[in-house]
Amino acid sequence: MDKQTETELEAAAFRALRDHLMEKRPDVQNIDLMNLAGFCRNCLSRWYQEAANARGIEMTKEEAREAFYGMPYDDWKTLNQTEASTEKQEAFKTAFAENVGKS
Repeated sequence: MDKQTETELEAAAFRALRDHLMEKRPDVQNIDLMNLAGFCRNCLSRWYQEAANARGIEMTKEEAREAFYGMPYDDWKTLNQTEASTEKQEAFKTAFAENVGKS
């Protein structure tokens, strides 16, 4: 497989993952994704931002989130995010430290 085709397939897989999380499963909470898989929608938007910045495209965290979420992040949170239990919040601290780093 040539490099261009590989890149196109990877991009298609990323779009399918994004669409799945945003359209088919907005009920799955970011905290649950992070606690189980070590990444969430915010991680995906951050990786998108980092890729843009690495290519000389200036993009803020808010711009990347809006590109990924398809709306301002605060709007998405209002529509989809629920309050996390104390147990989930504690597990998140560990997952975040292990997968993203100390904040």
